[in-house]
Amino acid sequence: QVQLVESGGGLVQPGGSLRLSCAASGSIFSIVTMHWYRQAPGKQRELVAEITSGGSTGYADSVKGRFTISRDNVKNTVYLQMNSLKPEDTAVYFCNARTTIQSYWGQGTQVTVSS
Repeated sequence: QVQLVESGGGLVQPGGSLRLSCAASGSIFSIVTMHWYRQAPGKQRELVAEITSGGSTGYADSVKGRFTISRDNVKNTVYLQMNSLKPEDTAVYFCNARTTIQSYWGQGTQVTVSS
């Protein structure tokens, strides 16, 4: 089992920045990749960014150049640095961890970009 706890969401003005954190605990040795997803009201959940155990990263086209995913293996935490935020980035952001056989989700953290 893997437990995930997100933090760092909030209200920010357009053009601002936020950093989300996802702290993992439990069977973290089994995690292969970690991801950040988001879900806006009335829309499907979408993949925002991912990072492998080897450190390779990938991003949705909509956030490339603005968002950065990183990990701290000592703290067992994955981060999502979000810069130049836009109103369309408003959503609940979820952390996801995948092993070879299972997928785990955090509870989500709300990000609202508004003036």
